[in-house]
Amino acid sequence: MNIEINFTSHVPIYVQLTDQIKRKISSGELKPGDQLPTVRQLAADLRVNFNTVARAYRILDEESIISTQHGRGTFILEPISEKVTKEQRNKDLARLTEYYLVETNRLGASPEEIEKLVKKKLNQWKKDGSPPTP
Repeated sequence: MNIEINFTSHVPIYVQLTDQIKRKISSGELKPGDQLPTVRQLAADLRVNFNTVARAYRILDEESIISTQHGRGTFILEPISEKVTKEQRNKDLARLTEYYLVETNRLGASPEEIEKLVKKKLNQWKKDGSPPTP
């Protein structure tokens, strides 16, 4: 399972883990019945603290997204509802927007400059039919 952690992000690592697992389920990359790595294995693979992964798994378990069966492993449960998928997407968009605005503020950009740039990029995206690339 390919999970990427951004250690410089303002988003806690356990939140990044839960969000990415939910996204992989929503996209169909992870399916009901699929087994997740053990907490120890994922912590070692990502080079993060065992308790961080355990916290993420506990949250997913409390949300009935995964189930840990002692002696067998941790498995994906039934698909996340469309409502939860939309909520997750909206949370991701809000988090990205907030991060973008914080960083542009650090650069000293005004709201008017940012609005102009975003509108320009959106119009280009609509015209070209594909999103801008870095």
